[in-house]
Amino acid sequence: MTLRRAVLICVVFLLVGCASVTAETPSSPPVVQISPSFDSKRARPDRGLVVRVRGGTLSKVLVYESGESVPGRLDDSRTTWRSDWTLKPAAEYTVTATAAGARGPATVAMGRFRTRSAARTFQVASTAPLPGETVGTGMPIIIDFDTPVEDKAAVERALEVRSQTPVEGVWRWTSDTQVVYRTRRFWAPRQTVTVTAHLAGVRAAEGLYGATDSTFAFTVGRKQTSSIDTRTHQMVVRRDGKVVQQMAISAGMATTPEYTTTSGIHLTMDKGNPVRMVSPGRSEDDPGYYDLLIDHAVRISNSGEYVHAKNNVWAQGRANVSHGCINSRPDQAAWFFDTSLRGDPVAITGTSRDLEWDNGWGFWQLPWAKWREGSALRDTDSAGGWVPQR
Repeated sequence: MTLRRAVLICVVFLLVGCASVTAETPSSPPVVQISPSFDSKRARPDRGLVVRVRGGTLSKVLVYESGESVPGRLDDSRTTWRSDWTLKPAAEYTVTATAAGARGPATVAMGRFRTRSAARTFQVASTAPLPGETVGTGMPIIIDFDTPVEDKAAVERALEVRSQTPVEGVWRWTSDTQVVYRTRRFWAPRQTVTVTAHLAGVRAAEGLYGATDSTFAFTVGRKQTSSIDTRTHQMVVRRDGKVVQQMAISAGMATTPEYTTTSGIHLTMDKGNPVRMVSPGRSEDDPGYYDLLIDHAVRISNSGEYVHAKNNVWAQGRANVSHGCINSRPDQAAWFFDTSLRGDPVAITGTSRDLEWDNGWGFWQLPWAKWREGSALRDTDSAGGWVPQR
């Protein structure tokens, strides 16, 4: 090979090498995928809405139903957006998703879809507290549904509790139609709590979907707690940590189980003035039968226990002679009646009968680990205990 030919070959190789380094490969625009797909007519509402992108990141996702924005959030990689909650049945949704690539053009996907209608629907039938109610620091949140729930996990995932002071709490199912939220410790006083059941589109059973969302708010009032010692026949009421009332009382005579006051953490449930009280399991001609109207009665269980007025001051502070209730001097009972809120804790000690956790609102009788076991969203932690999964 001559020297001149060898130089020419090297020049060709250099030119080819330079061309391969400086040439740019055209980039493809990001690909946006919507689930359910655009133009769907019978999308499943319980699966929500998911927007994904390949070859880029999502810069904006706007979703509307009947002119209202649908909440959702991006994952950390900004490649997937999910609606926060399920979708309404028989509703039309419009979606605009913008995705940007590393370089090159962006992609804008726009369209709409409809969700299928529900053959059967369910909704919230009642709640405690009531909307706008001011309650005590031990108050549970109780939601009753108008139809039995089979997929309790799906419904529980749709329940949201927001408090001004952060709190740890868990829902527990007490029946197929009732779920109860209890905090690990008493609520912090003087705050607003908002509860939202995002039920629209939630599949509670085969062919059964939530029709609408439901929301309500309540206020946690001052902190008032009462302690009752049936052995010393005394009741002490504290408000925000200070003693505001001391009451001589008489508790159950304990001659039978129903005449034995229950020990444990009770909650005030409701009150009446007067309340008709009839002896349980007895006919009018039976020994021990009674049928009385009792003044200033504050209920603390479902087994007939009240804190109420009775003019038997000879026993109050000295002996337990009641049919299971806590009775006190009429003027002090009226004071307790007037100052009590639903959900005020009343701790009773000194008797041979314990309050059952499902007797009225005896929910504080369950240790926290046991309470959590009633959640439909649970898993085991490293210590083997049950923890709710959100």
